[in-house]
Amino acid sequence: MLAADVVGYSRLMGVDEAGTVARLKALRAEAVEPCIARRGGRTVKLMGDGALVAFASVVEAVACAVEIQQAIAAHQGEVVAERRFAFRLGVNLGDVILDEGEFYGDGINLAARLQALAEAGGLCISGMVHEQVRDKLPYPFEDIGEQQLKNLTRPVRAYALSPASIAALAQGEPAPGQSCNAPPPLPDAPSIAVLAFTNMSGGPEQSHFADGISEDIITGLSRLRWLFVIARNSSFVYRDKAVDVRQVARELGVRYVLEGSVRAAGGRIRVVVQLIDAGTGKHIWAEKYDRELADIFAVQDEITEHVVAAIEPRLYAEEGVRVSGRPPGSVDAWGLVVRAMGLISKVGRRQSDEAQALLHQAIAMDPTYARAHALLSWALWWASLCYWVPDTREGYRQAAQHAEDALAHDSSDPCSRMTRGLSLSTAGQHDRALVELEAALALNPSFALGRSAHGWALLRAGRYDEAIAETGKAVRLSPADSFAGIYTAIHGLALLGARRFAEALPHLRASVSAFAEYSGHYNTLISCCGHLGLIDEAQEFIAARARVGPPLHLSVLRENLRHYAHCEVFVEGMRKAGVPE
Repeated sequence: MLAADVVGYSRLMGVDEAGTVARLKALRAEAVEPCIARRGGRTVKLMGDGALVAFASVVEAVACAVEIQQAIAAHQGEVVAERRFAFRLGVNLGDVILDEGEFYGDGINLAARLQALAEAGGLCISGMVHEQVRDKLPYPFEDIGEQQLKNLTRPVRAYALSPASIAALAQGEPAPGQSCNAPPPLPDAPSIAVLAFTNMSGGPEQSHFADGISEDIITGLSRLRWLFVIARNSSFVYRDKAVDVRQVARELGVRYVLEGSVRAAGGRIRVVVQLIDAGTGKHIWAEKYDRELADIFAVQDEITEHVVAAIEPRLYAEEGVRVSGRPPGSVDAWGLVVRAMGLISKVGRRQSDEAQALLHQAIAMDPTYARAHALLSWALWWASLCYWVPDTREGYRQAAQHAEDALAHDSSDPCSRMTRGLSLSTAGQHDRALVELEAALALNPSFALGRSAHGWALLRAGRYDEAIAETGKAVRLSPADSFAGIYTAIHGLALLGARRFAEALPHLRASVSAFAEYSGHYNTLISCCGHLGLIDEAQEFIAARARVGPPLHLSVLRENLRHYAHCEVFVEGMRKAGVPE
C-alpha cells in the first residue's frame, strides 16, 4: 500500500483555492496516474491532498513511488518554488480490509504514518518492505532506525530515500554520500562475510591464530556451493577497526556476517564466534570453544570444522524463514529449495511430504537445478527408510535416480554424493558406496550428515572401529541441529555392531526421544536392551514401535539386513528381547 500526502496544502489553498485544486488535478492526471498505471497500481482512495494506492507487488509499489517523485519534479520544472507541489510518500506491506467500498486495516495506517516521516519529495518504507526490495531495486535507502509511531504499540524500523537521492537516480548519478563505486547489490544466493577474528590477548602468536582460523572458516564455507562467500582480501580490510556490522554488510553486499575473538591464557585458548543477520542486527547463533593449546593447528582445524558444521543448518533455517514471507508467485526455484531444506531439517513425515512437493516444483521450474535433485534424492531416501512411501523399493529407486540427475548437472554436490553412497550401501555394494561417501566428505569435510552416513556405511561393511569414530565425529560436529537424533542413533548402532552394548544404550535412548516417528531407532534400542537383559524395557519399546512401523519379525529383519556385517548381532539382540521369528 502506497500513501501520498501534499506538503503545505493548506497554505497553497489559502493563497489560491481554485487554482490549487485545478493544478493538483492536472498534476495527478499528467504525472502521477501514468506511473500508477504503468506499475499496475490501483488508486483506492483520494482525500483532497492525499491518496492511497494498492499494488499486487511491493517491488512495483516502491518503484512506482520513486517514479512518481521523479515525474512530479520533471512536470514542475518551470513552476516557481512557492507554487510547487511537494509530496511525501510512504509504502508498507500488510493486510487490508475492504468493507462496502472502503479500505481499512493496519497496513493502511502504517503506510500513512511512514509517509509522515518522509521528507518533502522523499519516500519512507517499513523494514518489511525494505527486506522485500533490497535485492531487487538499486535504491540507496537509509536506515533511520526504530520509530515509535502514533497508535502503534511496537516501534517500527523505517528506511528513507531522500529527495536528492531520487533526483540522482533520475539522472543515473550516484546518490549524495555515495561514491561512483556504489556498494554491490546482494547476490541472489545467501551471502556471508567472515571478518578477521579479534586477538584479545595482544600477542603476535594469537594474532596469527586468529587470522588463521578466520581464513580456514572462509575456505570451509566456500565449499558450500549454495553460499556466496566474500574473499579474505575484502573482509580483512576491516581488521583491527571498530566497525558497525550493518555498514560492513552494505559495503560488501552480504546478508550475514560472522565475527569472533580469540583469547589465550596459561596454555588454553578461548574462541568466541557469532553469526549475525546484518539486515536486522539479529544474532542467529553464538558459541564458545575452550581448548588446550597443545597442537595449535589441530585446534584450528577442529574449531573450523565445528563452526562450519554449525553455520550451514542455521543459514538454511534463516533463509527458509525469509523466503516463506514472500508472496507465493514471487518465489523462485532457489526459494523453493530453501523452504524445502527447512522442512527436511525437521525430519517429520508431514514436513517430508511438503518438502518433496516444493522440490518437484523447483525441478519443474529448472530441470537442471542440481541442488533440487540432490535434496529430493535425500528426502525420498529418508521417506523410504521410514516406511512413509507405499513402495519402499520404488522410493529407493527414485532417490538413486535423482542423485544421478543431480550429479549429471553438478558432480561436486556433496548431498547427491551422499545419497548415491547410501543407495549403494543399502544394496550391499559397500566398496562403491564408500567411494561416493568419501567423495562427499572431500567436497565438504564439515558435512555432519555426510559423516554420519559414512559411518553407517562403514558399519555395514564391518569396519566397526572406523564406523564408531566417524559417527562420533558427526555427533560432535553438530550436536544441536535437528538431525542430532539421527546422528546419535547411528552412533549407537555402530557401538552395538561392535558389541559395546552398555555404551550404545544412552545414545539409542536419546535417539528415540529425539525422533519417535522412525521405527528403525526402536529396532536398534530393542536389540540393545535384549543384549543387556532389559527385557521389560524392550517389551515397552516393541509396543511403542508397533504404532509407527510394520510388525517385527526376525525373518524379515534377517532378510533386510542380509547384506550387512552387523546382521547377526542385531538379530540376536532382537531374539533375546522376545521378537518372534
